[in-house]
Amino acid sequence: MSSPYASRRAALARQIGPDGIAIIPTAQEYPRNRDTDFLYRHDSYFYYLTGFAEAKAWLVLTGDGRSTLFCAPKDIEREIWDGLRLGPEAAPGALGVDEAFSVDELASRLPRMLENKAVVWYPFATHAGLETRVDGWLQQVRARVRFGALCPEQQRDLCGPLDEMRLVKDAHELDIMRRASAISARAHVRAMQTSARMLRAGQEVREYHLDAELLHEFRQGGSQYPAYGSIVAAGANACVLHYRADAAPVRAGELVLIDAGCELDGYASDITRTFPANGRFTGPQRALYDLVLASQDAAVAATKAGNRFNDPHEATVKVLAQGMLDLGLLDANKVGSAQDVIDNRSYFQFYMHRTGHWLGMDVHDCGSYVEPTQVGEVSERKDPLSGELIKNRPSRILKPGMVLTIEPGIYVRPAEGVPEQFHNIGIRIEDDAVVTEGGCELITRGVPVKGDEIEALMRD
Repeated sequence: MSSPYASRRAALARQIGPDGIAIIPTAQEYPRNRDTDFLYRHDSYFYYLTGFAEAKAWLVLTGDGRSTLFCAPKDIEREIWDGLRLGPEAAPGALGVDEAFSVDELASRLPRMLENKAVVWYPFATHAGLETRVDGWLQQVRARVRFGALCPEQQRDLCGPLDEMRLVKDAHELDIMRRASAISARAHVRAMQTSARMLRAGQEVREYHLDAELLHEFRQGGSQYPAYGSIVAAGANACVLHYRADAAPVRAGELVLIDAGCELDGYASDITRTFPANGRFTGPQRALYDLVLASQDAAVAATKAGNRFNDPHEATVKVLAQGMLDLGLLDANKVGSAQDVIDNRSYFQFYMHRTGHWLGMDVHDCGSYVEPTQVGEVSERKDPLSGELIKNRPSRILKPGMVLTIEPGIYVRPAEGVPEQFHNIGIRIEDDAVVTEGGCELITRGVPVKGDEIEALMRD
């Protein structure tokens, strides 16, 4: 039975053509200080094609489907310090590649592998210095033209075909993503309950206490690390979109916004929940929360095969615009109707980001947001806030197996004309959705989302 990695390599080989050759390095290691490196994480493209997580590795794939791995050689002394290496001898059997060599042989072997190929593919603008290395190898090929060698005349970006492949997840990927989402959901539940329990006991609670609960559950569930820096924002900090968990106090009567997800076996999850620190919403908090939840419900209903990527965002904005008028965040005498709020982007004062992004191996995963069959259909519009001229192209048509986040929010900073009862309230609700024929599967609902359910969970 073919592994998913072998199947992907075969599919990519067909796309690069019989005269093509693809070069895919994994990520480099980066020093953290004089004696240690930052925690290593492989390159997503490389891992997608190999399932191999070691550093110092390269994959070379030719259009006839032949795959060659270059990896760190066995070294007993280094393995004592840094851990076991697979080594080139064991790599073909373990990874299903056709052959493997020490990475020390890359520079000598690659020019010969490039000979007589028409097109060399590699990921553009993803690895510093890669273009220079490719140029150097091609120079060595040109030096052999007097011996009949042909040098590739084209260089093409491998990100294009790989992005398209990664955009639609296979069963293997979806299984991992569902498990990652379940772990992350348990972490959010744990943080919610810890916050309420500590406050009821009269204990001091800080953002880092809740961050610690997230990290504990991530590792307890078997994930390797967070998929991104966790956001744990108490009170007014929730109005800072990319706030990081810090030392601010978590106070009864305020909300806490947590945006956090684990990475499991190379795949990210991404959940945001906003909850009352002590387990009980105030009236103004609940009013805003229910508005954001209603906008998410509208976005979820718009997420299905055949719809466009932009449809959930437009559904969200429609609900939020009307809600902002109803709650008095916006004055209809100044901004007009809900449609005026949308047309003039008056809602941007309180909702300034998009409603979702692709999700997969990377938390902001690869893949074009423009429908590839309609790239040439361009229209122009002037942004009502910045005055910038923007080129619009039809957004992506959703297909089964695509995975995206659905994350509306509302962020109310103190400002003239904004009701004081809503000041410093930041709310975001985010779930991960797998597109299906008839709708979408929300794989992150292991943590409650309705206000009453959150309060009930935090009473337990």
